[in-house]
Amino acid sequence: QVQLVESGGGLVQAGGSLRLSCAASGGTFSAYTMAWFRQAPGKEREFVASITWSSSSTYYKDSVKGRFTISRDNAKNTVYLQMNSLKPEDTAVYSCAARTAVGAPYNYWGQGTQVTVSS
Repeated sequence: QVQLVESGGGLVQAGGSLRLSCAASGGTFSAYTMAWFRQAPGKEREFVASITWSSSSTYYKDSVKGRFTISRDNAKNTVYLQMNSLKPEDTAVYSCAARTAVGAPYNYWGQGTQVTVSS
């Protein structure tokens, strides 16, 4: 069983930065594709960014490209999301997810951390 715990959320003014962390335990973190998703009030959960097990490939939602950076430290079993130039529309609960099998859906999820960007 894989456990994921996010941290680093908070309240920030537009144009500011936050760094989210997601610590994993209970599995083989270095083998998993990891991702960040977000869900704003009244909206569907949406993909934000993902990173392969070796960090060789990263993918981003178009609206965050150039502002957000996903990275991971397999020695620390942690994935990060550096968020710069934040906008009010980035306000959401951000959750990390793990995909433990190639081609499978993300099957482990954290509880999420709130990010609020004020204008």
